[in-house]
Amino acid sequence: MSETTTKRVTAADVARSLGLSRATVGFVLNDTPGQTIPAATRDRVLAEAKRLGYRANTAAQALASGRSRIILLVLPDWPLDYSMRTHLDEASLALDEAGYSLVTMTPHPGGHARPLWETLRPDVVIGMAPFTPQQLAEIRGSGVEQIIPPVAAGEEGASGDLGFAEGPRLQVEHLLARGCRRLAFAASADPRIAGLVSQRRDLASATLRATSGSGFAVDSVVTEANVASEVERWIGAGVDGVVAYNDDIAAIVLGAALRAGIAVPAALAIVGHDDTPLARLVVPSLSTVRVDNAGLGRYLAELALSAATGSAPPLAGPETDAVLVVRETT
Repeated sequence: MSETTTKRVTAADVARSLGLSRATVGFVLNDTPGQTIPAATRDRVLAEAKRLGYRANTAAQALASGRSRIILLVLPDWPLDYSMRTHLDEASLALDEAGYSLVTMTPHPGGHARPLWETLRPDVVIGMAPFTPQQLAEIRGSGVEQIIPPVAAGEEGASGDLGFAEGPRLQVEHLLARGCRRLAFAASADPRIAGLVSQRRDLASATLRATSGSGFAVDSVVTEANVASEVERWIGAGVDGVVAYNDDIAAIVLGAALRAGIAVPAALAIVGHDDTPLARLVVPSLSTVRVDNAGLGRYLAELALSAATGSAPPLAGPETDAVLVVRETT
């Protein structure tokens, strides 16, 4: 009984088939800069490589060029929600169009997995939030030269602005404009996003104090287990408007209010954040805030490509302008 093995097609096989030099074929297949290969020859090489089933040896190319064409995006330990998926999809698409692969990793406290910046040798490591001093030292120690942001959290030049300042302001201003006078803030209980929740709460509270002279009447962490009692407590405290951390929290509050027979929005107006598909699908549909997460994804890709190729960085930051989407809950 014979065994059939499949031999990998090499550049030498393509050169032999066409009667061209190995160097010429190599220049074409590796897209080597500075070489003047006639267009007709280039087309012949590419067509023959495709016919023979040639596939580049990416490991060898990376070793020879010093580039892996991999962008490593380090994510905080946040839930992979709709907004995160949207800008990761957009960043991945933009990088793919430029010939780069986007790989993500999430370091976990006490984790034992070897960091991907050591195993993949990416061209660029980019963080969704500033790195700790230890992470930055480890990334540099692994040989990665291009790191975004290049300074650790807490150092001069590190930014904690996640681009959502306008959203909480719009939530509060909208509820006040429609006549609400006592507002509650409904927060998520997920400890992984405590920083994001705190940021949005603080921004909303600052707007409320600047506009009305007082803060939130009630500030609650909302879960499926406690939402019914929380909504009852809000109504007893005279709350008539709810600023929800996101659309998921807004939907939980909406469901509890309807089950309790509370008229929405007549007795309790609710506005969410992120404009997820859920906001359009629930009945009544959720008023919410839309942020251009796809724009953030494109901006991340542009930053990474500028670092990988040495080109000029994007002139403008991510398009994070927030837009209020008014639906049935207000």
